[in-house]
Amino acid sequence: MHTGFCPRWPMAKLFQQRSRHRGSVALRATLCALLIVAATPLRAQEQKQPQRLGPVRTEVALALVLAVDASGSVSDDRFELQKQGYAAAFRNRQVLNSIRSLITQSIAVAMMQWTGPELHVQTVDWTLVKDEVTVNGLADAIEASKRKLYGGGTSISGAIDYSRVLLAASPFLGYRRVIDISGDGANNRGRAVTLARDEAVRDGISINGLPILVLEPDLDRYYYDNVIGGPGAFMVPARSFDTFADAILKKLITEIAGWHRIRGLETLQYPLSEPKLTLTRRW
Repeated sequence: MHTGFCPRWPMAKLFQQRSRHRGSVALRATLCALLIVAATPLRAQEQKQPQRLGPVRTEVALALVLAVDASGSVSDDRFELQKQGYAAAFRNRQVLNSIRSLITQSIAVAMMQWTGPELHVQTVDWTLVKDEVTVNGLADAIEASKRKLYGGGTSISGAIDYSRVLLAASPFLGYRRVIDISGDGANNRGRAVTLARDEAVRDGISINGLPILVLEPDLDRYYYDNVIGGPGAFMVPARSFDTFADAILKKLITEIAGWHRIRGLETLQYPLSEPKLTLTRRW
């Protein structure tokens, strides 16, 4: 007589159920082990992967932005004189000789046009200049560039700010970074030019000037007090657009060769008695 409930299972069926249970447990254990083994090298691989760095920038002795005035006071003929002056300067043998004297024997150059605070455009892409082929290629690119801006005021501060953006985005890493500003008027739009200048200088950028004295005879004094700045900053005034080519050639050779590194060469004389007198300032 049974005192409790006890189901009666045939022995063969009981052994079959136990076998299935054990097989299921073993299968789960095997799958877990495989997952652990498979995941381990992936985790290790993830941990060993090096941190991805940004694109490698080519080192050059000088990264130079040529900022060209395209404001309303600059007629098309005068603008063409500026452009042709830059192109002729780079074709001059003295410029290439100056580049070859540098530690990297190379520079990088970009050109932009500027007018108002938000009106500026890059007209020549960053170009590596290191030999006759590349220097003539840059001169050709400058010569072929078109005027993109007309009017909008004269914002030297805007030109400086945009040039800083170009330098930061450049594929070249310059031992020296220089903004070369040419123009025929004082800053009359946008924020104070001294604020833009000082921020650029704090970033390690030098600002050189080429004031054109046609409309404002004392513009050289204004550039000296408000525009140029940074290590070895200087300017070369041009009395007219007709003398611009001579002034830019002298300025480029000085800029590239790093004349400002030689002590005792700064000239701080006023009034100007020589049309192409170079003025330098130590920041």
